[in-house]
Amino acid sequence: MAALKYAGLEDTDSEEELPPGWEERTTKDGWVYYANHLEEKTQWEHPKSGKRKRVAGGLPYGWEQETDENGQVYFVDHINKRTTYLDPRLAFTVEDNPVKPTTRQKYDGNSTAMEILQGRDLSGKLVIITGANSGIGFETAKSLALHGAYVILACRNTSRGNDAVQRILAEWHKAKVEAMTLDLASLQSVQHFAEAFKSKNVPLHILICNAAVFGAPWCLTEDGLESTFQVNHLGHFYLVQLLEDVLRRSSPARVVVVSSESHRFTEIKDSSGKLDFSLLSPSKKEYWAMLAYNRSKLCNILFSNELNRRLSPHGVTSNSVHPGNMMYSSIHRNWWVYTLLFTLARPFTKSM
Repeated sequence: MAALKYAGLEDTDSEEELPPGWEERTTKDGWVYYANHLEEKTQWEHPKSGKRKRVAGGLPYGWEQETDENGQVYFVDHINKRTTYLDPRLAFTVEDNPVKPTTRQKYDGNSTAMEILQGRDLSGKLVIITGANSGIGFETAKSLALHGAYVILACRNTSRGNDAVQRILAEWHKAKVEAMTLDLASLQSVQHFAEAFKSKNVPLHILICNAAVFGAPWCLTEDGLESTFQVNHLGHFYLVQLLEDVLRRSSPARVVVVSSESHRFTEIKDSSGKLDFSLLSPSKKEYWAMLAYNRSKLCNILFSNELNRRLSPHGVTSNSVHPGNMMYSSIHRNWWVYTLLFTLARPFTKSM
């Protein structure tokens, strides 16, 4: 008992009663956490019972959730004209009893982005996501924005980018999202995007290089390079170089490069084991869409690994990720054969 008293956890009438100096708070998505004002720390577990809780149901009629300049959630009672940091739903919390995973893997093929970010508060974080108007990019942008991050959707098509912004705002009108034009098939567009972003004088905590083309017919960009190679790899490579100084100043920061397991089914070396540059941006005669995609994804991984080696000492990490073999998106739209194959596989794929 002496130890409990020293820790501020002496016996009270109820195990739910908070010790002196503690306060109960909630995150944007309803998870309860506890603030210790004496030690200036927070934790998810109740300081006495050790339980985790979340609020049940929506806000009462007339109430609205807001966030202050420090990223802390507060509540506005429009009927009685008052504000409070105390969630009115705290009287109706339910105990969270997470089932420990029976395997080493915490998430699986059924997990969603919202589930993975559950309980996290990303207020104050600024994120750029390329190709964020559809597919994996859109789901990532929406999930990050609904957890408090300021998200910039970097899209080739401005109209589709703006439509994506409105779809996110329709789910939460307080979300901080905007669309900016970025065409990775134009190095000049990449440069203009970087300049426009830097003019905002804001940090950059997460850069997600997601945009890609798949199964595209051979064509050259305005820069004279094969389009799949430039859009999937070189455009992102240039973008990261232009924003590297902002990432360093914003540390801890991270770069996430969306690659593919298909990187294993190709090679970019010649018979002597040296890098063959002609394979990266091949002529029309030597071009095969699937191989071009695989090579660009291999370049993604090599780039991410080297970027992490160079920037991690400066507080900027880089990781490449494989989004999953059976993920149904619109990436197959460039050729009807791939569309047919994806359609046949649709019953076995994971939807957005």
